[in-house]
Amino acid sequence: MTLAPLNRPARLRPGARIAVVSPSGPVPAERLEPGLDILRGWGLDPVTMPHVLDVHQRLDYLAGADGMRARDLQDAWCDPSVDAVICARGGYGAHRMVDLVDWAAMRAAGPKVFVGYSDITVLHEAFALRTGTATLHGPMAGTEAFLKDAATQESLRSTLFEPETVMTLGLDTARAMVPGRARGVTYGGCVSLLAADLATPHARTHARGGLLVIEDTAEDPYRLDRILTQLLRAGALDGVAGVACGSWAGCEPYEEVRAVLADRLGPLGVPVVEELGFGHCSTSLTIPLGVPAVLDAPADGGPATLTVEVPALV
Repeated sequence: MTLAPLNRPARLRPGARIAVVSPSGPVPAERLEPGLDILRGWGLDPVTMPHVLDVHQRLDYLAGADGMRARDLQDAWCDPSVDAVICARGGYGAHRMVDLVDWAAMRAAGPKVFVGYSDITVLHEAFALRTGTATLHGPMAGTEAFLKDAATQESLRSTLFEPETVMTLGLDTARAMVPGRARGVTYGGCVSLLAADLATPHARTHARGGLLVIEDTAEDPYRLDRILTQLLRAGALDGVAGVACGSWAGCEPYEEVRAVLADRLGPLGVPVVEELGFGHCSTSLTIPLGVPAVLDAPADGGPATLTVEVPALV
């Protein structure tokens, strides 16, 4: 069985209600408020869930208790007045709460927009595999790129309101690592989180027909090697059609990172693009997950692109 396109949510319109959640790490109020102001400036109505600013009493790297973080996500998703759910930040903690969510209830509530990246990767996978919902790998309300970078903001805004205007994705830095052209359904996120999901009850077991998009932050090159090797040994990349790599911020030096990527991904025999422009970078494009797309990696050194074949949202 190959990866199939997922159910796309409806695009947003002025006045849409956006629930902000913190499934992973805590976000300071002084970082969240400017993000909410940006959303308001787009004509949206952002509301924060009850535990969005919580900090765990003993484990201060968590945004409150696991059950409360799960409840916020579930309540936001199942509220018919909410049109979209955007995460406040990543960090760590989504793996601790993902199985506390009632995914049958989430599926029954139907598709809506979900946005996040980094630790939120485990939730992108859960939405895909447990509800059949396409999601957006995009900037979060309390993150630096969203607060400070106009191109990052515009990529998300256009995807939310006018998705047909942002169907070809890629910064000027995007180039072929392994040239070629591939078609498949997009999936992925933070590569260490994909590896951490292996062998869990609802993990993805293969990549047939998939276009994998990966990035990460603050991982030494040898640790990226270990992560990719684990995915390869587990068969999780079997059948992948192509790979688009984003940012490797804090994984420097990039020459060593690039050598690891080429060594581990090159033997797959599929097109590989580097530095497409998403993830933990100063300009972070919004990448639709769960949609059919074409990855172009020109052999002549020209710009590489990822082109979705349908708008991210209907």
